[in-house]
Amino acid sequence: MPIKRWPMKKNTTGKQQPFLTRRAFLRSSAAAGLGAALAAGALGEDAPNQMQGASTDSRDSDHSPGDLRVALIGAGEQGRVLIESCLRIPGIRIVAVCDIWEYSRQYASGYLRKYGQPVTLYENYRELLAKEKGLDAAIVATPDWVHAEQANACLEAGLHVYCEKEMSNSLDKARSMVETARRTGRLLQIGHQRRSNPRYLHAIDRLIRERRVLGRVNLAYAQWNRSKADMLGWPKKYTLDATILERYGYGSMTEFRNWRWYKKYGGGPIVDLGSHQIDLFAWVFGTNPSSVVASGGVDTYKGREWFDNVMAIFEFETAQGAARAFYQVQTTTKHGGFYETFMGDDGSLVISEVAQRGNWAMREAHAPEWDSLVKEGLLLSEASAIQKVDTRNVFVDVRVTAEAGRWPLPVDLAKPAHQPHLENFFGAVRNGTPLGCPAELAYESAVAVLKVNDAVRSRNLIRFRPGEFRA
Repeated sequence: MPIKRWPMKKNTTGKQQPFLTRRAFLRSSAAAGLGAALAAGALGEDAPNQMQGASTDSRDSDHSPGDLRVALIGAGEQGRVLIESCLRIPGIRIVAVCDIWEYSRQYASGYLRKYGQPVTLYENYRELLAKEKGLDAAIVATPDWVHAEQANACLEAGLHVYCEKEMSNSLDKARSMVETARRTGRLLQIGHQRRSNPRYLHAIDRLIRERRVLGRVNLAYAQWNRSKADMLGWPKKYTLDATILERYGYGSMTEFRNWRWYKKYGGGPIVDLGSHQIDLFAWVFGTNPSSVVASGGVDTYKGREWFDNVMAIFEFETAQGAARAFYQVQTTTKHGGFYETFMGDDGSLVISEVAQRGNWAMREAHAPEWDSLVKEGLLLSEASAIQKVDTRNVFVDVRVTAEAGRWPLPVDLAKPAHQPHLENFFGAVRNGTPLGCPAELAYESAVAVLKVNDAVRSRNLIRFRPGEFRA
């Protein structure tokens, strides 16, 4: 039976590529390890009682000696998303949960018990590592600023690690994660889950890079827009004592619950949201950016430290010539939601984790027909797409290029978005198969993403130095 969705409540306060690039090498030769991520969650005060309606899935009730034993460090909102995906993967058993907030510990424990996975709870991850024996892997889903500390400790303890993106809000700390994984020989997967998504693999590796369906791709656009929202609240009876907050480096419950908005703990919306999509630009172009310029500011949410809106332009020097990508993140409008577009001289492709927002390719009128691609199953027929506009009786300005139709992508994902990436990680742990996003690859993305905030601050074009993407 299907896994029941985690109840969420409102907060209480209102191809053609003869060369093998370094990125391609990392994706094809690096073996991977486990992962999952967590952070403090925004839930209503009555949420724990709602778990009483959850039913036990018999697939998860019986465990065998061959199960992978996993610890979860960080049981907030993102952690719960990862728990749900883990519960759908056979042979994965979460045996320990750590979070500094009692509310998140108890919530995760209650949910896992409903699916036959009782866990031991910890406030401090060091105690977990000292006491838990026989662990195979750890999932780190805490705020960005402690990813390196916790992932490194788990790697040193002999565990394979799945760590949520961003690796860190500090490149020095992110680099330390790569170095620790290399030295210990443990697997470190970073949670850029699109890199294991079968639809993205089909679109980028098969259609764009291998078959060059779009021709020369030299433009990309992506966005992630969200509606205006208040700061996250918390059930008041679960307010952390000031001494606990201080012990773990937080100045207040507001900072703890809204860490993404503070420079000490995160990198703001451009890092929190933009990481996933900016990572795709280098995948498509086959190289890292050469420069970035950006504009943004704290224009709406006064008192928050990070920019609430950012627009950035990356430049790339590819084997085929110059390419550019524009990215924007907005937190005061959900217009267009989130999606990515890749544009070539023979066509374009629009894609999103949510298929309804982007799941099709468009052919330019002058380009070769795509009938053979349909026969091969690489694209669905145009007839299965939205009907193209009939312009036979419409007078069109001579400067307007008529659309030659749309072809849907044939691969859909009938799983939660994070599940394939976790499956990839656990497969690497079990069988040594390549990781979808090993630490070296994620570090390259971190360099590109974190530099955007520097570009906003300086109001200057920032050029990336040779070798800057190597950890």
